[in-house]
Amino acid sequence: MLSNFGQVLVFMIISIAFVAVAIITAKILSPRFPSKGKYSTYECGEDTVGDTWLRFNFRYYVVALIFIIFDVEIVFLFPWAVVFKSLGALSFIEMAIFLFILIVGFVYAYAKGDLYWDKPQPVVPKLERQIFKSEE
Repeated sequence: MLSNFGQVLVFMIISIAFVAVAIITAKILSPRFPSKGKYSTYECGEDTVGDTWLRFNFRYYVVALIFIIFDVEIVFLFPWAVVFKSLGALSFIEMAIFLFILIVGFVYAYAKGDLYWDKPQPVVPKLERQIFKSEE
């Protein structure tokens, strides 16, 4: 009989072997038809303009974070709504305070301008190469 540590070791060996077999099988069986379109840069359905290593607009990350924060906060409303009748008036006041804080945060983000989704014109930087005398 194996001890608990032996069972864990066997489980780890089997799981590593399973992953290795899956990767090797995918490498062997996957089709390989490289083309120019396959290796081109593709970002969210828009053609790239200029160098592909330019930074994204920071507003994307801000809007995504604000969405996640408000989305998680709204999830707290569902369990409360299910048991609302049995909790009484105190829970209604607590949820009203919670929603007030949530609305204040939303108004603050809106007033700060973080919810505007303006697409600025891309600025393509031009790099000028200096030719030194040793390169001529």
